[in-house]
Amino acid sequence: MNTSSRQSPGPVGFSLIELLFVLLIMSFLSVSLYSFGSGRRQRSQKVLCQDNLQKIYIALQIYAKDAHGELPRTTNAATSEAPLDLLVPRYSADTAIFICPGGRDPARPAGASLLQGKISYAYYQGRRLEDSPPAGWPLLSDRQVDTSAKVKGDPVFSPDGRSPGNNHHKYGGNFLMGDGSVSASDSTAPFDLPLPPGVVLLNPQS
Repeated sequence: MNTSSRQSPGPVGFSLIELLFVLLIMSFLSVSLYSFGSGRRQRSQKVLCQDNLQKIYIALQIYAKDAHGELPRTTNAATSEAPLDLLVPRYSADTAIFICPGGRDPARPAGASLLQGKISYAYYQGRRLEDSPPAGWPLLSDRQVDTSAKVKGDPVFSPDGRSPGNNHHKYGGNFLMGDGSVSASDSTAPFDLPLPPGVVLLNPQS
């Protein structure tokens, strides 16, 4: 009695179209999770940004000790690069701390003048460390939408991820306070941000 032989099925694999489809999905997920504008990426970058601001605070403290309590100030400064350049390189040769890791500003060479490029942080020029109340007024922040005084609830960082004020896309930013703490915020001011006489807010170059 003849029995017909059965052929064993060949190896099972993906077709080219199926492979391309999988790669497309993986690329989409990667962009969604880790692109400049993703919430996950910006939340992690805000933590790194806080570390930058606290390192700048140390440089400000040392500068103030040498300057009888004064913080960096330059006459007729138009942007934050001018006064903060007084910290480099004597008080901080690490210029990377002036670049927000969540943004797209290019890195600065170590020890290079901040005037030769642009940084990421806004600076409240005219304050003194000992003038701060217990909670501390802001000394620096991520780039803001403008340089005006603000009250709680006013737009302070970009609400839609567009420039200006978009160091962290649409996910807010950080404030370095006069007591050395860092306060994270969404796109609106978490507290009043007055500009008393003698204090000006300087954004970095656009």
